[in-house]
Amino acid sequence: MALALLFPVAAAADTGILAIGDFGVGGAAERRMGAAMEQFAAGAQADALVTLGDNDYTESPSAFRRNWLDSFGWAAENGLVVAGTLGNHDVQVDGGRYQHELLGIRGHFYRRAVGEVALFLINSNRSVSSQRRWLDQALASSIAPWKVVAFHHPPFSCGEYSGVAKMRRLLAPIFERYGVDLVLSGHDHNYQRFGPRNGVTYVVHGGGGARLYPLRGCPRGFPRRRAALAVRGWVHLLASPTSLRVRAIGPMGRVLDEVFIYP
Repeated sequence: MALALLFPVAAAADTGILAIGDFGVGGAAERRMGAAMEQFAAGAQADALVTLGDNDYTESPSAFRRNWLDSFGWAAENGLVVAGTLGNHDVQVDGGRYQHELLGIRGHFYRRAVGEVALFLINSNRSVSSQRRWLDQALASSIAPWKVVAFHHPPFSCGEYSGVAKMRRLLAPIFERYGVDLVLSGHDHNYQRFGPRNGVTYVVHGGGGARLYPLRGCPRGFPRRRAALAVRGWVHLLASPTSLRVRAIGPMGRVLDEVFIYP
């Protein structure tokens, strides 16, 4: 796909969500990424900022707070909903609880409504079985037009990591049963888009700032990988009554991949 600058004009009813993973490197690199996202958000629909984990590599609560406010404090100041998930680096100190306040984390699993989108956020560092019961009930009761699930460790990935078998076995059937439209994860420091598989699209984006990882071929049985790029950046979702647009955005605001999901 040819690269193009993205400055979309969104309808008033549209819902825009930014998602970024594996970005918590601190210092100038994190500030540059945060500034790029802020500039992008000024010209795009942006109602929420979702983190896909590894929000902090410093293992210092005070450094995390400083880095987050310096790089992404603009999100809350501009009225965006902030909804975080925790990665394996985040839980090294106090189980990641020091991040809860700034990232709007309401527990090991929680949901947030943002316009047309229902976000279901879980902690993939913890027992999948207990969260599976909650997710089953939460998805079953949701009447949102668009359902998006976010957590750190991807069910499907073909890079430095190969995806988590337990997530595939225990959660993928629930996603399919209740019509989840999109699953967002980080952990692998690259961008990958899979599927749809039985109606579910899977996106991995861990290119928020940490060292990038190489891409590899996928094993038999994985959904078809439609896009694979070892790039930095973030994901932008634009939900309307008729479609959910998913775009991978590079640090210069360029569209690197795009797909439309329909009801």
